[in-house]
Amino acid sequence: MSGLDLHQQDVRDSLSFPWPEPPQPGHTQEVAPGVLWLRMPLPFGLDHINLYLLRHEHGWVVVDTGLNTPQSKQVWESVFAEVFSGAPVLAVIVTHFHYDHSGLFGWLVDRFQCPAYMSFGEYQSMFVVPPKGDEPNWAFSQFYQRCGLSEQEVTEFQPMLSQMSYDIDAPTSFRRLRENDLLKIGNRCWRIVIGSGHSPEHACLYNEDDQLLIAGDQILPRITSSVCVNVSEPEANPLGDWLASLRRFRNLPDSVLVLPAHERPFHGLHHRLGQLQQHHDSHLEALVAALDRPKTVAELRPVLFPRIRGSFDLLMAIGETLAHINFLRDEGVLTRTLDGEAWRFGLSSSGGQTFVATEDIHV
Repeated sequence: MSGLDLHQQDVRDSLSFPWPEPPQPGHTQEVAPGVLWLRMPLPFGLDHINLYLLRHEHGWVVVDTGLNTPQSKQVWESVFAEVFSGAPVLAVIVTHFHYDHSGLFGWLVDRFQCPAYMSFGEYQSMFVVPPKGDEPNWAFSQFYQRCGLSEQEVTEFQPMLSQMSYDIDAPTSFRRLRENDLLKIGNRCWRIVIGSGHSPEHACLYNEDDQLLIAGDQILPRITSSVCVNVSEPEANPLGDWLASLRRFRNLPDSVLVLPAHERPFHGLHHRLGQLQQHHDSHLEALVAALDRPKTVAELRPVLFPRIRGSFDLLMAIGETLAHINFLRDEGVLTRTLDGEAWRFGLSSSGGQTFVATEDIHV
């Protein structure tokens, strides 16, 4: 499930946006010759996703698909007729497995009998689904009780998951995307740049000649991508993967036009990478400062996410708080002990009692 951090940042003075307004829902905007930005509506608070359409020979290559809903299919039917003018989709590329990006992956591929491109980790993740039924299974319940939530709070997650869950129409086969793979689409060559943390192997597309970066959820201009631990891998350190990815993306030129999955395309890649690093560094420092005694994830969650609007916010906030805790554990700053059903986290007695930012940020 694609979620976004509850915190937002005002970056209007530090990033530049070539288009003052996005296209209307269901409509397109050309961002470079043969590259169209399609605004696909979503039926929740984050009310859109940006998809990208790349002209290729006698047809089109689609990057990301939207949710598997009748509304999304209706938009695609309009695109097929009015934008593609009957030309076929020749390939579908999906940046990562989250519902809003991959929901209609198989539907598009089967309709046009064309190749499906995705990284291996993302393809496998499409088949890991939340528990079904009215009651959470034991692993789900144990995971959130270990975080310090009550049985009642865990039970209240289940109806929300059923309401928020969207089926992914997954293709039955795919072509694997790897770091530095080159895709020749039209008269452009796109290099695959893999990020991780928000999802396992998020594929971005970089064109050096025209300085374009289709970034998916890996780099967003105004909101921070969720970096969460969940029941499928409770000991994971996605924040470590995320911060390493930010450093790798610094190898790209600052001059690129970033084409994100949400909000508007922007210039200012390196500045935004610095802001994202600082955002997570401040979260890590705040957690360490709050540990005057051992605490559970639920007790530490308000340090990072004081405003919770419902079960979905709580689910995401717990996952992101645990991601920061697991990072600090891997760094040797925190230890944990089991107290009843819940883990409690405290400062390490080995001297790792302060968090030091992983790198100096110069923007």
